[in-house]
Amino acid sequence: MSGAPLLLTGDGLTPADVQRVARNGAPVCLAPEAAARLAAARAVVERHLAEGKPVYGLTTGLGPRATMQLPQDVLAEFSRLTVLGRAQGVGPRLPEEVVRAAMLVRANGMAKGGAGVQPPVPEMLVAMLNAGVHPVVPSIASVGASDLCLLAHVALAVIGEGEAVHRGETLPADRALARAGLRPLVLGPKDGLALCSANAVSAGQGALALADAVDLSALLDLAAALSMEGFRANLSPIDPRVAAARPAPGQEAAAAHLRTLLVGGALTEPGAARRVQDPISLRCASQVHGSLRAALSFAETALAAELNGAGDNPLVLVEDDTILSTGNFHTPALALAFDAVALAVSQVANLAVNRVARLLSERLSDLPAWLTPRGPARSGFGPLTKTAEALAAEIRQLANPACVDPRPGAEGVEDDSTNAPLAVRKLAEALTHLRLLVALELVVAAQAVDLAGVPRLGRGTAVAHRVVRDLVPPLDEDRPLGADIERLAAEALANGRLLAAVRAETG
Repeated sequence: MSGAPLLLTGDGLTPADVQRVARNGAPVCLAPEAAARLAAARAVVERHLAEGKPVYGLTTGLGPRATMQLPQDVLAEFSRLTVLGRAQGVGPRLPEEVVRAAMLVRANGMAKGGAGVQPPVPEMLVAMLNAGVHPVVPSIASVGASDLCLLAHVALAVIGEGEAVHRGETLPADRALARAGLRPLVLGPKDGLALCSANAVSAGQGALALADAVDLSALLDLAAALSMEGFRANLSPIDPRVAAARPAPGQEAAAAHLRTLLVGGALTEPGAARRVQDPISLRCASQVHGSLRAALSFAETALAAELNGAGDNPLVLVEDDTILSTGNFHTPALALAFDAVALAVSQVANLAVNRVARLLSERLSDLPAWLTPRGPARSGFGPLTKTAEALAAEIRQLANPACVDPRPGAEGVEDDSTNAPLAVRKLAEALTHLRLLVALELVVAAQAVDLAGVPRLGRGTAVAHRVVRDLVPPLDEDRPLGADIERLAAEALANGRLLAAVRAETG
């Protein structure tokens, strides 16, 4: 573990917080006010139990059995059976960072108080995070009407069932807990449902994907700016007066970032552009990259409600001493938002492919064909266009919307679904392809800059060119380039090295 503990209050959790815990191992603790809230909410649950009031999932069955009253003496066992009966996931196991993100989000949601769980339940999730005990969770079982069957696998480990990973070893969960000095939790009434009935997998993975997408949005601007340098593009389309004339969402922010990256370079001087008007992939970068920014803004709003809201059903309301059935587990905005980001990613990917192709065109760029200094006997970067197009094709397939394909379940009682976890998972996969595509454009643009003999790069593009050249030498004789692109993606993009260097230079 590293860094100061993240205090869970039920509010204020951000994608950056999720990233810090899920990827960097930051420790976690519950805030004192959250502990007080948990105790007060549990007292409401206990009063309802004592009075025998009908409450969904507490004193009644679940789903189509919601009308069936349960005997008092089976309620705690029903909580355990809720977990055992819903751990029905299949498919590839979720990455450890996604499981950690889900555990963190669920603990924070419980800290809100609406779940009405016994305080040891979120305390156990926090203890497992801090001890590095990670439940084994399959990736396929949720349609976005809460991640019920996925979170049940997290809950299995909480009660010592199923499997968990500790220090890289997959063990029976009870053994993993014991190695970490923890004991399986004994659930009380409602605890099992509260562990399962939430969207913490979707929200946790969504927070990680959103953090990656925000970084990639900035890196896309950087790749486009370096391509502009190599192409010697006309910068009038990113003039602030242009965006002001039609203030499309995100356009001015993208244009301003491009200007910041290019400031100080020869391209910003009067008469530096080669052409009066460039191809759309260069001319309209701020418009298309701006649309990704707009989609990300929508996703940030939708995600914030899941990271810090009470999506529980039923919901405990301490101030009113009551428990209400809700639809807060349903995530249509989240699914729509992440589908929108994936579509915007597809748009920017297409643009990047076309910028690469324009740089390789001798007719359009006034540079050697395929950016090889060795003449027509060499392939240069020409075949790399197929790689770029293939990456964009993968992204386009993953951008097919998930939220428009609902399926009813539970005998028609659950007659709508959002597919939010699928939308989030598809976006996360698309971003891995986008990172490679950005690295590819940077490598091509750096070669174009070298061949164009640019006298002076902008403050941001100079850093980009230097980092690329630290990892990827210029292309003289033909060589395989895939390893260069993957190295740049892993050692400068995914780890934040390039962005940090550019931001340090440009402020």
